[in-house]
Amino acid sequence: MTIKVLRYVEIPVRDATILTGDLYLPESDPPYPSIVFRTPYGRDDKAYRKYASFFASNGFAYLNSDVRGRGDSEGKFEPYFNEGRDGKDVIDWVAKQPWSNGKIGTFGASYSARIQWLTALEKPANLLAMISKVSPSDPFVESPTGVYDPMHISWRYLVSGRTLKNTDDIDWDSVYRTLPIKDMPKALGIGFPDWEENLSHQTFDSFWDKMSYQTKFDKIDVPTMHISGWYDDEQVGTFINYMGMRTGSASPRSRENQAIVIGPWGHNVNSTSKLGDVDFGPGAIIDLDTLQLNWFRKWLVDESASVGKRAKIFLMGENKWIDFEDWPPSNSRPSRLYITSNGRANSRYGDGRLVWREEEISGGKDEYRYDPSDPTPYVTEITASQIGGPDNYSSVQRRDDVLVYTTPPLERGITFLGAVGAEIFMETDVPDTDIMAMLLDVWPNGYSQRLCDGMTRARYRKGMDQIELLEKGKVYDIKVDLWNTGHRFAKGHRIRFSISSAAFPKYSRNLNTGLDLATDSTMNVANIRILHSAKYPSSFQFFVYD
Repeated sequence: MTIKVLRYVEIPVRDATILTGDLYLPESDPPYPSIVFRTPYGRDDKAYRKYASFFASNGFAYLNSDVRGRGDSEGKFEPYFNEGRDGKDVIDWVAKQPWSNGKIGTFGASYSARIQWLTALEKPANLLAMISKVSPSDPFVESPTGVYDPMHISWRYLVSGRTLKNTDDIDWDSVYRTLPIKDMPKALGIGFPDWEENLSHQTFDSFWDKMSYQTKFDKIDVPTMHISGWYDDEQVGTFINYMGMRTGSASPRSRENQAIVIGPWGHNVNSTSKLGDVDFGPGAIIDLDTLQLNWFRKWLVDESASVGKRAKIFLMGENKWIDFEDWPPSNSRPSRLYITSNGRANSRYGDGRLVWREEEISGGKDEYRYDPSDPTPYVTEITASQIGGPDNYSSVQRRDDVLVYTTPPLERGITFLGAVGAEIFMETDVPDTDIMAMLLDVWPNGYSQRLCDGMTRARYRKGMDQIELLEKGKVYDIKVDLWNTGHRFAKGHRIRFSISSAAFPKYSRNLNTGLDLATDSTMNVANIRILHSAKYPSSFQFFVYD
C-alpha cells in the first residue's frame, strides 16, 4: 500500500501552544484507525519515519509529533511535567479529524513510553490501546538514591535545546565526579532550570506525584503491550507496569488484555543479537513489527483477532523463546541461596561461598572499606544511551571492596526466571551508605557475566517517602531489589553473588555523611560489616523455572 505524508501539521493544545507533527496516511479512503507517537528526540529521525511508513502502509493513520519545546513544537521543554495534558489534547485533536475514525492507539519507547502512561491517566475517551516499550518508572524506582544519578546529566544535556546535542567530545567521567551534585551542570558550562528544583525534593512527595503513574493503575483502562529487554537499564518499569495493569487496572477487560515481550536486549530493543561479548544467537531478533501491528489491529480494527499468549520471554543461556499464558510463569517456584565465608569474602580470590541450606551457613561476618573517592566501578557505556550489559565483572571483582560469594561448579543446569531480591544484614560506622547487590553467571573460563543488579540507599531503607539515618554498630536488615532475569546456568557454570557499596557511575556515590545529598561534597570512608549466621541469614531470593 502506498502512503502520503503531510508535514508540519499544527496541533493546538489547551493553552494555545502549537505542537508540530508529520502525518502519514494510507492511500485508501479515510477514515482510518490512528496511532499517535510523540517524542523529544526529533520526529524526523530515520527510525521514526520507518515506523510511521510501516503502520501507514498497513492501513493506519500515524501522527509523528515533537513534544512541547522540542523540535518544531512551541513552548518550554520540562521533562514529563506537561506530557499528560498535552498527550490527551493531541489524542482529542486526532479524534476530531476527518481522516480518523476515532479509534486511537499510542506507541513509543523510553520517554515516548512513559508519556503514554501519563496521557492515559488523563483518560482520553478515544485511547483504546498502547504499546509501551522500555518505559521509565516513577521517580526513585530505577534509581532509589534521592537525587539524580550521574549518567542522567548526559541525557539531560542531549535534550537541552530544541534539537539533539552531540555528546561525543565531553569528558563525561569528569562531569560525573563533580561534587556537589547540584553543580554538575556547571561542569558542562550549562544550566538547567529544573535541575536544582528537582534536587530539592529528595523524598517522594506531591512534587513527584504529579509525574508519576505506577501507583495509579486503577485509573487506567487500556489494553497494553509491554516490551523490554533483560539488559534494558529501565527494565524494571516494564514488569511493574505489566503486573500493575494485569492485577489492578480499571476494568476486567483491561486486566485480561495485557501482553509482555522480554528479549535478550538492551534499551534499544530488537536491534542486535549481541551485547558486548555475549551473542544470544540468531533467534534473538524477532519480527517485532508484526507483533506490534497485530496488537493494534486487534484493538483498533477487529477485537476478535488473536494475538497469542500473554507473555513472550527469551531464556538466556539456552537462547530460546518461550510463550507463557501469563507472567510470572505458573510453574516457577521461589528459592534462595545463602552467603557464607570464613571471614574473608573480599574479592573473587576470597573464601565467600553460596549454600542452599540455612544450616550450612558458617556463623560470622565479612568486612570491607568503602571509600567514595575510589568507588567500586560499574561497567557501562559512557553515556545514558545504554547503562550496563552482560559485562565481565572478573576484573572489578579483584577489588577488596567487593564481597564475592560463589557456588561450586553446577552438577546440573538450573534456570532462574523472574524477580531477584536480596536480604542483607549489615552494620556500619557511618550514618548513611549504600548496599549494592549483583547476580552473575561464572563461565568455566572465568568470565563473570552480570545478569542483574540493584541497590538500596540506607537512609531510604523504609521507603523513598522517608529518611532515617543509621546508628553506629546497630544491625540493619537491608532489602535490595535486583529487578528480574531469565537465564539458564549451564552445567559446570557457577552462580555468583556480589555485595559492594558503589556502582559508579550508574548510581550517585553515597558520601557516607548523612548530609544533604545535593549539596554535600565531604567524603567519609565507611567500614561495613556484612553478617551471615543463624541469627542473620543474609541471602538472595529468585524463582526457579522447572
